[in-house]
Amino acid sequence: MKKLFYALLITGVFISCSDDDNDAGPPNGTLSLTISGLENLGTTAQYEGWVVLDTGPITTGTFTVDDNGNLSQSTFSVEAATLDAATKFILTVEPIPDADPGPSDQKLIAGDFSGNTANVSTATAPGIGDFSASAGTLFLRTPTDEDSGNNGNDEYGVWFGAPGMPPTGNFTLPTLPTGWIYEGWVIGDAGPISTGTFLDFGSQDSGNPLSGVQNNLGPPVPGEDFFLNAPMGETFPLDVRGRMVVISIEPVPDNDPAPFLLKPLATLLAADAETAPATHDFGLNLGSFPTGTAGR
Repeated sequence: MKKLFYALLITGVFISCSDDDNDAGPPNGTLSLTISGLENLGTTAQYEGWVVLDTGPITTGTFTVDDNGNLSQSTFSVEAATLDAATKFILTVEPIPDADPGPSDQKLIAGDFSGNTANVSTATAPGIGDFSASAGTLFLRTPTDEDSGNNGNDEYGVWFGAPGMPPTGNFTLPTLPTGWIYEGWVIGDAGPISTGTFLDFGSQDSGNPLSGVQNNLGPPVPGEDFFLNAPMGETFPLDVRGRMVVISIEPVPDNDPAPFLLKPLATLLAADAETAPATHDFGLNLGSFPTGTAGR
């Protein structure tokens, strides 16, 4: 009887172990991220990683970034077969909360796997684009002032392009994919001041709420005169000379009053910068773009 009891006990152990093994599921691998240049998105957005298979994208998990650029999580458990079959890694910006189980339109950086590593950047599709050839100019002028003449105060306005009749946009920048928009900025005494958002450098931007008393629409290029509705901490009219001027790329929608991390063009104007018809070159600012690797 004892022998029968022990035989049944041993059989039960084997059956139990077999059931546990079946419940364990497919083996997992580890996706590791080493990415620099990301920034804190606040409480309304987060980053999400994705691996792309022939069947489509599969999430690898979400994470945040602190004010020092440190990722809240840099390793993620992903089914090994999924990782092995992945051809690409994508990093997106996602809203909080996020009801959509798929990737957002804000595909920030991406990389193609070569062996077990993907070098990620904005230049790999479907990342936002290749900005290595970006260039452009600005000029100082106040076309929305009280009359159509030159009041000798052109240092209070900045416009993107080249002056003329009419002014023209002369930028080399990629056409942005859905989910992104350009925005101009002047760094004032109290921080960045938006000059408006736009997709086309050859037309007006989203508005001129700071411009002159005639509410003139201004020239057919993005820009702003700084006469009215000064933000807190600023005194208008604002002399643009001696200040940093920036072109950024912003997610849509965007509730942040400061520029997003992507700032392809920037220039620090001299304190004695000439007004129109002089133009001033933007400098390439790719150091603001995130880069890194995804490893499996």
